[in-house]
Amino acid sequence: MKVSSGSTTEAATRPRRSRGAASLVAAGIFLSRIAGFIREHYLARYFGSSDAADAFRIAFRIPNFLQNLFGEGVLAASFIPVYAGLLARQEEEEAGRVAGAVFALLALFTSVLTLAGILASPLLVAVLGYGFSGPKRELTILLVRILFPGAGLLVMSAWCLGVLNSHRRFFLSYSVSVLWNLAIITSLLWYGPHAAEQRLAVIVSWASVVGCGLQFGVQLPVVLQLARPLRIELATRLASVRTVMRNFGPVFVSRGVVQISSYIDSMLASPISGGVAMHGYVVNISTLPVSLFGMSVSASELPEMSSALGAEAEVASYLRKRLVSGLRRITFFVVPSVVAFIALGDLIIAAILKSGKFQAAQTEWAWGILAGSGIGLLASTQGRLYSSTFYALKDTRTPLRFAVIRIALTTVLGYICARHVPVWLGIDPKWGIAGLTASAGVSGWIEFLLLRSALARRIGSESIGFGYMARLWTAALASAGLAWAIKLSLHWSSSPKLLAIATLGPFGILYLLLADPTQTRELLARFTGGRASGKPPRP
Repeated sequence: MKVSSGSTTEAATRPRRSRGAASLVAAGIFLSRIAGFIREHYLARYFGSSDAADAFRIAFRIPNFLQNLFGEGVLAASFIPVYAGLLARQEEEEAGRVAGAVFALLALFTSVLTLAGILASPLLVAVLGYGFSGPKRELTILLVRILFPGAGLLVMSAWCLGVLNSHRRFFLSYSVSVLWNLAIITSLLWYGPHAAEQRLAVIVSWASVVGCGLQFGVQLPVVLQLARPLRIELATRLASVRTVMRNFGPVFVSRGVVQISSYIDSMLASPISGGVAMHGYVVNISTLPVSLFGMSVSASELPEMSSALGAEAEVASYLRKRLVSGLRRITFFVVPSVVAFIALGDLIIAAILKSGKFQAAQTEWAWGILAGSGIGLLASTQGRLYSSTFYALKDTRTPLRFAVIRIALTTVLGYICARHVPVWLGIDPKWGIAGLTASAGVSGWIEFLLLRSALARRIGSESIGFGYMARLWTAALASAGLAWAIKLSLHWSSSPKLLAIATLGPFGILYLLLADPTQTRELLARFTGGRASGKPPRP
C-alpha cells in the first residue's frame, strides 16, 4: 500500500471519486430484483410449495455452487484489488494480461467442474436432497443436469462484472441479470397455464440456461472494448496473476464454507414438504436489502479503496472515513428494512407471492421465515463493507477465519432450531424453517463483531454514533406503528398489492421525515450521488 512520492504521477496516486457509483450499483440491483420478484411471483403461482417446486429449488442450488465458488464474491476479493490497482498505476498492458489469465483459469476450472457435476448429479441429489424419493428425486436429477452449463456461464459473467467494476462501469454488470429473469418469466407465462408441474420445471430450467447465456453475451463486447490489450492465456507465472491466485485461495475456501451452510439449510428443510421451496422464496426477498444497500456500497467502494496509494497512516485514515460513510448509508436504509420484515412481513410476502397455489397459509409461514431473517439483516449488510475493506488491504484470510466461525455456528444453531425447537415448543415442525433464518442471523452478528474488532486493530476505529442509531430505530418503530394502524383500518382490502402500497408507502415516508429531514437529504444525496467522505490520500 505504500509508494514513493517520486515514483508515481499525481494521477496515479489519487483514486477516482465514486461519484454516482453506489447509485448505479443500486439501480442495477433494483431492476434485477424487481425482475426477480416478478419471477418469484410466477414461480409461486404455478408451483406453490409442491414437490416440483422443491425439486427445482434444490436442482438450482446444486450447480449454482459454481457461481458462488468462482463468481462475483471471489473475484471481488482476489481479482478486482489487483486489476484496479494496475489500472490506477496506468499499467494497462499488465492489467490486460491479468484479466486474460483469470478468464482462462476460470474457463478451465468451470468446464471441468460442470462436466463432473453432470455426471455426479445422482450422488449430489442423494446427499443434498436426502429427503427426496421416487419421482421427486428423479426430477431433481434431471433438472440438475440441465442447469449445470448455465451455472458455468454465470461464472464467466461474474468475470465480466469484475472487469466492468474495475473500470467503474457498474450499471450494466448489476442490471444484466434482468435478461436471465426475463427468460424464466417468459417461459412461465407461455407454458405455466397449461403445462404439468414436472414438465414446467424442465422448461423453466432450459429457459434459465438460455438466460445465463444472454447475461454473459451482453457484457462480453463491452468488456473486450475496455480490457485492452486482453491476452487470454494461462499466464500463471505472471506476478500479478500469482497474487490473484494467492488471494483467491482463502476466499474460495470461504465461499465453499458458505455454500456448505446453504446446502445444510436445504438438507434440514428437505424432510418438510414444501420446506425447500418456501425457504427459497423468502431468501430471495430477504436478501434484497443486503444486495441493494450492502452490495451497492461495498461494490462501489472496493475499487476506490483498492486504488488508494500513499503512506500507511494516510491510507488507514482514508479507509476509515470511507468505511464510516458507507456504514451510515447502509444503516440508514437497512434499519427500516429490518422493522418492515418483522412487523409488516405478511404484507410484503402477500404483495409479491400471493397468487394461484400460494395463498394465506403459505403467506403466514413465509412471514415467520422472513421475520427470522430480519434478526441478522443489519449485521449481514454492514459485514459486506468490512470484508471489502479487508479485501482492499489484500487480506483475504481474516474474513475467511470469521466466515468459518459463522458457518460453524449457523450449522449447529440451525440444526437445533430446525429440528428440536419446534418439538420443545410443541408447534408444527414447519416452523423450524424460520429457525434456520433466525439462527443464521445470530451467527451473522458474531461474524460482524469479529470483523469490526479485527479491522479496528488494523486501521483504527471510528463510530457512526449511538445517537444516530437510536434516532433511526425510533423513526422506524414509530413508522411501523402508523403502518399497523393503516393495516388494521384497511383489513377489508382484497388486494394484497394495494394494501401493501397503502401501508408500506406511508411507512417509508414517515421514516424519512422522522429520521431527520436534513440527514435524509444528505444521505440520499450521497447514496444517489455517490459523494465520498474525505479526500483520497496522497503520497
